[in-house]
Amino acid sequence: MKSTFKYFYILSIIMLTAACSSDDSVEIDEEKPTITVNYTAGFPQGCALLTRGETYNFRAMVTDNNELAAYSIDIHHNFDHHTHDDQVTECDLGEIKSAVNPLIYVENFTIEGALTSYEINIPVTIPNDIDTGDYHCAYSVTDATGWQSRTSIDIKIVE
Repeated sequence: MKSTFKYFYILSIIMLTAACSSDDSVEIDEEKPTITVNYTAGFPQGCALLTRGETYNFRAMVTDNNELAAYSIDIHHNFDHHTHDDQVTECDLGEIKSAVNPLIYVENFTIEGALTSYEINIPVTIPNDIDTGDYHCAYSVTDATGWQSRTSIDIKIVE
């Protein structure tokens, strides 16, 4: 009985050790994807004026060291002058006001094909009947392992 218990104990230790061992060939992704509009075709640039009734191609370049998975675009009003941690450009803001009929555009997209570089290029028409004023355009990108980056840009919608 003692030898059976001893054999079982040794076998349990071996199995536990094997289960806890790490495979050095598996590399852990510790790098967030990047996102930028700071290139010639990037849009919108900080403090851009967008006209109601016009269609604009919202463009940003996203990259990752391994694989991109998804991105989103969020255009929302900034009538209360809130900020985002990732804003880099400060613009002259209009008066604080209440929203009556603001533009709210939130869309999520998948990036197919195990790409490491991708240009976001989404046409958005600014409706004629929305409130003019200060807005934010926020881009977000997620890689295949779940890391996420975002950037927000101050824009203004005018008549």
